[in-house]
Amino acid sequence: MKKKIKKVSEHTYAAHLDDGRVFILSNAMDGSIQGAVGRNFVLGNRRDWEVMPQTIGGYKIVPYGWNNNIPEFIRDTISDNNLAPGIIARQKGLIWGQGPQLFRMVYENGQIVQEWTEDAEVQAWLDSWGYQQYILGIMDDFFHTGGYFDAKYLTRGSRISSTKKISHLENLRVSMSRLEWPEDDSRMIEACKHIIVGDFEHQCISTGVRVYPVFDPKNPGKYPAAASYRRLDTFGHSFYSVPQFWGAMRWIIRGSEIPTIFKYVTDNGINLAYHVHSSQAYWDYRREVLRNANPDWSDAEIEKEIGKITKELLDSMTQVLTGKENAGKMFHSIDCTDDMGNVHPWKIEAVDQKIKDFVDSQLKIAEASVSAITSGMGLHPSLSNIMVNGKLASGSEMLYAFKLFLNSDTAIPTMLLMASINEAININFPGKKLQMGFYHQSVKTEESISSGDRLKNQ
Repeated sequence: MKKKIKKVSEHTYAAHLDDGRVFILSNAMDGSIQGAVGRNFVLGNRRDWEVMPQTIGGYKIVPYGWNNNIPEFIRDTISDNNLAPGIIARQKGLIWGQGPQLFRMVYENGQIVQEWTEDAEVQAWLDSWGYQQYILGIMDDFFHTGGYFDAKYLTRGSRISSTKKISHLENLRVSMSRLEWPEDDSRMIEACKHIIVGDFEHQCISTGVRVYPVFDPKNPGKYPAAASYRRLDTFGHSFYSVPQFWGAMRWIIRGSEIPTIFKYVTDNGINLAYHVHSSQAYWDYRREVLRNANPDWSDAEIEKEIGKITKELLDSMTQVLTGKENAGKMFHSIDCTDDMGNVHPWKIEAVDQKIKDFVDSQLKIAEASVSAITSGMGLHPSLSNIMVNGKLASGSEMLYAFKLFLNSDTAIPTMLLMASINEAININFPGKKLQMGFYHQSVKTEESISSGDRLKNQ
C-alpha cells in the first residue's frame, strides 16, 4: 500500500495512505532519523550525559545533555506549550512575593523570626549594580533547569588591597555556561576548576569562550572575577541539575501537539457530508441521447458534454443539500430500468465521519496532559489558575494551597537563589549579619478583614 508522509509540525507527521486514510505520527524532533534518535536519547539515556567530556574552543567541558543541548531543548519544548510558560511565571511570582528585602534572623521565645529591616549602606551597594534584574535572571534559569550560573567581580581597589570587596554580581545564562571537565576524571562537581561561557548552541564559533575560575568561598578575594554554579541536586547526577518536570516532558510535547493536529485535520480533512450514488445506466442513457441528437460528435465531445451535465447536476444537488434556507429538502431523480427489468436507482447517503470520536479522544489526551504537566511542574492547580474537571478552584482552596506553598515550597528555592548575593553581603558587610530573602505578606480571608479595611483597599 502506497503512502506519503507530510510534516504537520516539529514533532508530528501525517501518513496519507492511498485508500484515503490518514495516520498522525509523533516520534521525532525533525524529519531525520538523527532527530528521532537524538530526542529519544535526550529523554531516555540521561546517565550518558556525564560519561565523556566534549571539547569546544580548546576546553574540555561537561556536556549538558547527550548533545550538549538540554537548555535549548527545554526552551523550545516549554515555549511551544500553552501551560508550562504560565506555570513557571506563576512559580516565579509566588516566590518573588513583594520582592527581595533585607532581614536578620532573631530568636524570640524559642522561635526563629525574620526581622525585616532597612540598611542604607547595603541598599546603596545593591542599587549600584541592578540586583533585582540579576535575581530575575537567575530565577528564570533556576525554574527552567533547576540551577543557575553567576559571577562575582571584585572592586578595582580591592584587587591590590588586603580588604576584598565585591563590586557586583552577573547572571551567566545557563544556555551559555558549562562546567569544565575535572582534570582527574573524578566526575565530581567539586573537582571542576573552571566555568566556560560561550554560545554553545552554535559551538561558540562566532563568540569564542570566556573562562572563569570557580569561586572559592574560603578565599573570596583569590580571583578578580570568579563564577559559581548553584543547583538543586538531582539523584544519580554528578554535575548539572535536571528540572523536576523532566519526567513530564513527553506530556508537555504531547499537549503541545494537539492544537496542531486539530488544525491539520481541519485544513486537510475531506469533511464529506453526503455520498451520492448515481446509476451507471442513467449516464449510459444520457450518452445515447447525446449521440442520437448529435451524430457527428466524437467520443471526446460526448464526454465533454457529459462533464457539463454532471457539474450542473452536482451544483444543483449541493445547493439543495447544503442550503440553510431550505426548511424541507428533496431530491428528484428518474430511476433507470434495464432490459431485464432491474431498477438502477440514485441513492444519497449521509457520511458518518466519526470526527467526534477522534476529537473526543484528543481532548481526553489533552486533559490527561494538563494533569500530568501541572503535577510534574510541582505547582498546585489552584495556584496555576487551571480548571480541573471544568471548574476553577474556590477562594478557600486557593488560600489553603498558597499557605501550604509558602510553608513548604519556598525555603529551599530561596536559599539557593539568594546564596551568591548573601555571600557577597557577608564579604562586603561582615559585621551587619544581614541576609536577603523574598518578603511575603500574609493573605487573609474576606471574613477576617473588617468592613472598613475592605473599603480602604478598594
